[in-house]
Amino acid sequence: MKVDWLIIGAGYSSCVLAERIATQLAQRVLIVERRDHIGGNAYDFYNEHGILVHKYGPHIFHTKSKKAWDYLSRFTEWRHYYHHVLGVVEGKKVPIPFNLNSLYALFPPHYAQKLENLLLEHFGFGVKVPILKLRESASGDLEFLANYIYENVFLHYTIKQWELKPEQLDRGVTGRVPVYISRDNRYFQDRYQAMPKHGYTEMFRRMLNHPNIKVLLNTDYREIINDIKFNRIICTAPIDTFFDYMYGELPYRSLRFQFDTLDREYYQEVGTVNYPNDYDITRITEQKYLSGQTLPKTTLVMEYPQAYVPGKNDPYYPIPREENRELLALYLKEVDNLNGTVIFVGRLAEYKYYDMDQAVIRALGVFEKEIANCI
Repeated sequence: MKVDWLIIGAGYSSCVLAERIATQLAQRVLIVERRDHIGGNAYDFYNEHGILVHKYGPHIFHTKSKKAWDYLSRFTEWRHYYHHVLGVVEGKKVPIPFNLNSLYALFPPHYAQKLENLLLEHFGFGVKVPILKLRESASGDLEFLANYIYENVFLHYTIKQWELKPEQLDRGVTGRVPVYISRDNRYFQDRYQAMPKHGYTEMFRRMLNHPNIKVLLNTDYREIINDIKFNRIICTAPIDTFFDYMYGELPYRSLRFQFDTLDREYYQEVGTVNYPNDYDITRITEQKYLSGQTLPKTTLVMEYPQAYVPGKNDPYYPIPREENRELLALYLKEVDNLNGTVIFVGRLAEYKYYDMDQAVIRALGVFEKEIANCI
């Protein structure tokens, strides 16, 4: 087989780049994926009860980017959806991110009012404050509140998720779920929030439905690379595996998922409930909230964080720490030595924590700046 591009992996970045190359440049693409499906970790499917299930945990699309929204809208209709998350704190379910409504759910009304006034006085309304910043800047009753939120919402959840304390990670990690001085209980506040009407997998199928695109599943690219003629490679696989771990393994966190279908219409009040302090799980997501389906049964997915072991489970989250960036820098020097014959794109290939919309924006940017402009 002869193609113009060999793409390793079939996730978000790969699908966007394959679609752009095939439709805009009329070039041939072969995608090689070791799993038995397209879509990467955003893959979803209908289980035996007809419920649309996210195999690798909840994926809720949200973005401020009209460019990302407009691009994906070519391949899917949308079901507008606002995701809500509750966290179990001292036996009560309170809104996450922690906000003004969370105050009144946990503290006596007069004290909650006092804390609200202090937050508004120091930070203003509608402001998102990272927990570590709140702890550093607080005193008096605000110091009590900062330590309470840190201990009951962030600390144990972070240890379960990362096996590290919040202070041991880059601040961007804890900053992703700040304290929100607002009464907006939505988990995201982006302009565009929705779910693909027929699922992510159908969206990816439409993206790849082109005669210039071929997909080979259940295959390690190393098994066929000598049998394929191609001009360039796009790698979305982990960068350290591409270079055979020549400098050692980049650390990731992994997840184990447990699915359970119940003979009842709904199990919990919102799409996701976090368990920062209790049990080994971090969260339970009820799939029907995400799909909007009306069915007599409901399917839950429980998430158990675990260490990543190459060959035994899947890498999900790069671990953002200085020592890991130093190791990554060694691999990036090897990338430079390839003189552009291989393009590394995506969360695993770049060792960056991309959200879905960020992955789309990044892939579109790579196409425009590094591929289309170089033809």
